Amino acid sequence: MLRRGLAARACAPALLVLYGVFRLCGGARTLPALSDDIPFRLNWPGPDFSLPTTGIPYKEDNYIIMTTADKETYKCMLPLTASEHQEEEREYKGPTPGELLDPLFKQTSCSYRIESYWTYEVCHGKHIRQYHEEKEAGQQTNLQEYYLGNMMKKTSSDTGEKQEEGDKSEMHKKIPTKNIEGQMTPYYPIEMGNGTPCSLKQNQPRTTTVMYICHPDAKHEILSVAEVITCEYEVVILTPLLCSHPKYRFKTSPINDIFCQSLPGSPLRPQSLQKLEHQQETIRAPFKPNKEEERQGVKEKFSTIHKPVTVGSQQHVTVGTTHISKLTDEQLIKEFLTGSYCFHGGVGWWKYEFCYGKYVHQYHEDKDTGRTTLVVGVWKEEQHLEWAKKNTARLYHPPDEGVQTVRMVSHFYGGGDTCELTNKPRQVIVKLKCKESESPHAVTVYMLEPQTCQYILGVESPVICKILDTADENGLLSIPN
Repeated sequence: MLRRGLAARACAPALLVLYGVFRLCGGARTLPALSDDIPFRLNWPGPDFSLPTTGIPYKEDNYIIMTTADKETYKCMLPLTASEHQEEEREYKGPTPGELLDPLFKQTSCSYRIESYWTYEVCHGKHIRQYHEEKEAGQQTNLQEYYLGNMMKKTSSDTGEKQEEGDKSEMHKKIPTKNIEGQMTPYYPIEMGNGTPCSLKQNQPRTTTVMYICHPDAKHEILSVAEVITCEYEVVILTPLLCSHPKYRFKTSPINDIFCQSLPGSPLRPQSLQKLEHQQETIRAPFKPNKEEERQGVKEKFSTIHKPVTVGSQQHVTVGTTHISKLTDEQLIKEFLTGSYCFHGGVGWWKYEFCYGKYVHQYHEDKDTGRTTLVVGVWKEEQHLEWAKKNTARLYHPPDEGVQTVRMVSHFYGGGDTCELTNKPRQVIVKLKCKESESPHAVTVYMLEPQTCQYILGVESPVICKILDTADENGLLSIPN
């Protein structure tokens, strides 16, 4: 990490690369004003590189040409400073947030979230429904449902027009933000009213604020549902539609990355920098970190919230949606069911790791202290079978032309680390659900804690649709023929 304004300090030799190793080439942009409050970090990405599309904004023409004392030349892309970013926001003439979301309102699409008992349905621009259904073989479905909000049967066009009026009147006002997983995140609110009457509030209708936030890799997933006041709710939706608006763009990291690419005839990184780093490595050799600390350092370098992270040969997005298209369906199913391919999720302090038939872990990674892991549950088939005698391990879709298909299976993982609050082992119910998606290899992972140290881990994916019908009466899955 670098900080401008530290060039004269011995503790920031890397920053001297800009002011010592480099000389500014005439006619290029000048370096921005120095400030100790803005951290910088130099990167040498090589020729195959494209600017980040999330987080701190960049512009193709915002660069400087730097020349070293050895006549090596580099094109260094500079991040927009706060004032430049504010200027970009002021100059923005594109669609309003309501107009950006209008295609979603015009579709007949709904987003779903399964929790321990309730399922939440958000049909965008139409209604929000909370429901629980039970169906036993040969019996009618028992449905319990509440509408948390409606758009009063307005058309999507009416919705867009109403929101557009609000957009224009609010154009110069501060964008509301919400603390999401420890970071203040801008959101665009949609108010829904006229829900099911609430008996706890003199039969007043339930109301909900739907908060749309930018996430470039999302598919309009429901991130969270909360009852903030009795019968008044907040629903957070991740959507890529707002990301083209600078005021709603997610600011992922306070560190400003400077990307320097070598020009023809120059090495990937300056020779003097390589010598300097070699000297520093020699000095630090007696204090060299162990292998685990080195791995944590590498992970920290790439651990930006809401950004794809490479782990081994696979990718996962820490918000909970994993894209696993590098494996064929057959390979993926086999590796998943044998526990050799694990799913990851979580965007806050805690992340989750689920290895089928092995364990569920909750962990936090820190560059200084390393990885802290809690065992939430361990797979033991005999414990699951005992649990399945008292609980429903396999749920079905309503019959379609006499054919009944499995909708979800639940597995019990017990014997986790002892909970300090209950003095009992942690345990988790893993719910594997078929979820259709535009991406055939997307996986959404989330964790809930309905009771102290007793968890629900939801795993939803089109991939799971391919294996659910192999479930036996105890919910145990097998590799399809």
